[in-house]
Amino acid sequence: MADKLKVGIIGYGYASKTFHAPLIDATQGLILSAISSSDETKVKQDFPDIQVYSTAQALIDDPQIDLVIIPTPNDTHYSLASQALSNGKHVVVDKPFTLTLEEAEKLTEQATKAGKLLSVFHNRRWDSGFLTVKKLLEDKTLGEVSAYEAHFDRFRPVVRQRWREDAGLGGGLWYDLAPHLLDQAVCLFGVPLAITANIAQLRPNAKNADYFHAFLDYENIKVVLHASMLVASPTPIFAIHGTKGSYAKYGLDTQEDALKAGKRPTSMPNWGEDNLDGELTTINHADELVTTTLPTLSGNYPAYYEQIYRAITLGEENPVTPLQAISIMRLIEAGLLSNKLKQTITL
Repeated sequence: MADKLKVGIIGYGYASKTFHAPLIDATQGLILSAISSSDETKVKQDFPDIQVYSTAQALIDDPQIDLVIIPTPNDTHYSLASQALSNGKHVVVDKPFTLTLEEAEKLTEQATKAGKLLSVFHNRRWDSGFLTVKKLLEDKTLGEVSAYEAHFDRFRPVVRQRWREDAGLGGGLWYDLAPHLLDQAVCLFGVPLAITANIAQLRPNAKNADYFHAFLDYENIKVVLHASMLVASPTPIFAIHGTKGSYAKYGLDTQEDALKAGKRPTSMPNWGEDNLDGELTTINHADELVTTTLPTLSGNYPAYYEQIYRAITLGEENPVTPLQAISIMRLIEAGLLSNKLKQTITL
């Protein structure tokens, strides 16, 4: 086995506690060594023996830390990542990469000059439903795909007091959930020709976007991405249509709920298992439409940090490269412009 890497996480909010800390702790070769937090007691409840720093800078200055994780409010991503790179650290930034395309490009250039790994945590590439959709398209089960829809709907009619829902650039669903859906679409179909986005605030007292409906234009495929905080009845998270049939998948990936409940990949042999099969409708030999269930592949969030370790120590592929994340930032900015001008933006 190659050298072990010492990892430090900045902040211990929801993303750190639910995703990054447990996934890093479960990854062979990565040692979770330090966390910065203003609430040491909260950290010590989960990791009694870990080094807790009171500030992000103190963690970044620790010469023992090889890899710094930044799951902090979106408006701090650029400055913290830049500081960490300047101190010779490898860096993982939670999505969205930064607030602006310009910041993303600057960080990418800085990481390249420093010779350090820079990656963005687009973990929804390892959702159970998305992995199933990816294989479905690779196998051409639906023939030539003509339409693809992805939804990330919730029912949260009451506005919460948290930074993700605050006013200003970096808050709201367009920065919270759109990066996931945009990244999945680009992984499947490449960068679109154009984007048309409708971004809105629908709930009483909403301070930022709690709804979006985006249309991505490709030469032969029409893609719709949608999210709302006011959807009480279940909607398909994926609906795909092609020349040989259609596929619909209900139910979000189970890994987030498992992590929230304190379950860990190392203690569950069936980690990421999704028991909600998709609905596949295809044409049989008698030219009749037949609907069957399609088993959903297991989700695999641990794969991200396993590949981060291998990328740093063995020179293997970065699981989410800065250039890939830049393409998503370009779409985020184009979507904002589309909504502002009420027109389609060509890319």
